[in-house]
Amino acid sequence: MNIVVCIKQVPATQKVNVDPVTGVLKRDGVETKLNPYDCYAMETALHIQKKTKAKIHVITMGPNSAVDVLKEGFSLGAEEGWLLTDRKFAGADVLATSYAIASGIRQIKDVDLIICGKQTTDGDTAQVGPEIAEVLNIPHISWVQELVDVDDKGLTVRQDLSELDMIATLPYPCLITVEKGIFQPNLPSYRKKKAAKDYPIHFLTADQCEGLDQKRIGLSGSPTQVERIFTPEHDVKTMKLEGTGSEMARQVVKLLRDEKILEAGE
Repeated sequence: MNIVVCIKQVPATQKVNVDPVTGVLKRDGVETKLNPYDCYAMETALHIQKKTKAKIHVITMGPNSAVDVLKEGFSLGAEEGWLLTDRKFAGADVLATSYAIASGIRQIKDVDLIICGKQTTDGDTAQVGPEIAEVLNIPHISWVQELVDVDDKGLTVRQDLSELDMIATLPYPCLITVEKGIFQPNLPSYRKKKAAKDYPIHFLTADQCEGLDQKRIGLSGSPTQVERIFTPEHDVKTMKLEGTGSEMARQVVKLLRDEKILEAGE
């Protein structure tokens, strides 16, 4: 059995510039880290591995420096890495990204299960996982909160639907995206990190992805159009209240009523 965990390098800071023309994040020179939600995906894969003896692969898309995030995946338990790296992939929106990653997963033989974190902290769309499944034409469930049962034929999971939970069974091959807290992630293992130097990493260009339509990748293959990019204004005002506790409380109530936050009489 083969499990593929989709991981991503994301900015380690909120101070990231955006290209005003393309709307793409400027990642050059920005410190990166493993997307936090992917830690839960990795831990889920490890729990399934204990019951199925599966092999865990990690896959990502990015420049050659993204090898670092694959090695981090090794330190968390993965055994083989795949890196989609090509200038043709650059500038992709979620649809083009999903298509490219799905094409990369196709190069891995006999994949039974794909696991993604719920979302990434740089895009927050939560769309890539389900779109990968749609490209691959396999069943999928998002917002998985609990792994109820695992066997050699499929998974039974509990899905969070906001106002209710749903228990569902999925046959392999399938894809799930997992919520924060499905399992408590372990810290990277020094032993596994040391052994990672011997684990294989496969580099895939667009030309090496069999069956990939290059019109559907990168900036030119992205149907999303950015209308406007701007930096949010931070207009913070402070006010110092003086007087006794009851006097300051009355001042706060008056302020809230003046701002129409409280109705008269409240």
